[in-house]
Amino acid sequence: MTTPDVTAGTATADRPDVRTGSTRAGGFDPELARRDVPILHRTVNGRPLVWLDNGATTQKPRQVIEALAGYYSTTNSNIHRGAHTLAREATEAYEGGRAAVAGFLGAASPDSIVFTRGTTEAVNLVAQSWGRDNLGPGDEILVSTLEHHSDIVPWQLIAKERKARVVPVPLLPDGQIDQAAFADLLSHRTQLVAVSHASNVLGTVPPVKEMTALAHRYGARVLIDGAQAVAHFPVDVQDLDADFYVFSGHKLYGPTGIGALYAKPDVLEAMRPWQGGGNMIDQVDFAGSTFAPVPHRLEAGTGDLSGPVGLRAAMEWLTSFDHRAVAAYETALTQYAQQALATVPGLEVLGSAPERVAVLTFTMAGQDPSAIASWLDQDGIAVRAGHHCAQPALRFYGLESAARASLALYNTAEEVDQLVDSLMRMQEQG
Repeated sequence: MTTPDVTAGTATADRPDVRTGSTRAGGFDPELARRDVPILHRTVNGRPLVWLDNGATTQKPRQVIEALAGYYSTTNSNIHRGAHTLAREATEAYEGGRAAVAGFLGAASPDSIVFTRGTTEAVNLVAQSWGRDNLGPGDEILVSTLEHHSDIVPWQLIAKERKARVVPVPLLPDGQIDQAAFADLLSHRTQLVAVSHASNVLGTVPPVKEMTALAHRYGARVLIDGAQAVAHFPVDVQDLDADFYVFSGHKLYGPTGIGALYAKPDVLEAMRPWQGGGNMIDQVDFAGSTFAPVPHRLEAGTGDLSGPVGLRAAMEWLTSFDHRAVAAYETALTQYAQQALATVPGLEVLGSAPERVAVLTFTMAGQDPSAIASWLDQDGIAVRAGHHCAQPALRFYGLESAARASLALYNTAEEVDQLVDSLMRMQEQG
């Protein structure tokens, strides 16, 4: 990630200029994004909404909302199987979304992209399709302790079925993956490495390219969970040499219910169907059935046909701002937020990895995380509290629950100040 020139220091450190787009913050003006997002202009409990729950879901620009409304108003039809005009138009829109995802991820071909309901379904698809054919007794799946539950539980399920073993990769105190331990754990028993491109609870951005290269030396495949990464910085799956890359549209300013799996062509070609039904078949007979080529073989039934339309609109909206400038701005804003939060008595942010996205999970002495979230909500500030579907990562710090503020390109330093001011008042009231 690009690290801008931001003045480090105390709580009086310079704020990123949210009005003109400071060159120190990458030349990006978040007001250009804010004006496109209708929900950011509503009030909650009589206060302007401050949306700091982006790690759970991002808010949608009007371009996405209008794309979805336009699809249902003018194009709605089932795809691939119809000869009429709307069927052709809907198919073109759906497949155009696939091509857009391929371009966004740097994939060589749209045929390497499988649409899913989101990251969770994509991981389960790989576990059930690839895993069932490639895992056996004694095989190992290395899973980092950073992972979201959706990148842990599917591997546990298939490992139990195939008599393989899930092996956790430990963390260092600052929230980085212990690379020495990772190297020691790799062996010729390792069939898969599952690692997040950015942690949803610590914000850590692991060196996934280097980890992938090392895993490949042992013949292991690598699945990268990009759910928390794709909205924050550019991704090139070919440069990463990822075997699998997964993400969700709703964390990328797109609609819910749509996500994608990228897989290398040779890997994808060998994956058998996970679910059976319409769309994924070639010929069906009671004597046996044959299946469509990939990626359609892995897309059984009628999925979210409008989803790729909304997802394409979201990706086009995001990349209309210089994605790298957005990453630089978010890095500057995160650094400012870290400095500002450090002034709140008793507040501790989890993790201090040098490479991180804009996720700040924290505890406050004497305050329950759910009470923190409720207090902030009265000021119109939305944060998340709980285990964040990452219990192993929290338990590494001896915790079962924490509060989390997660930032996005439309957040501002003024909003960070409102967060800090509200937390200060909470601590003062005891």
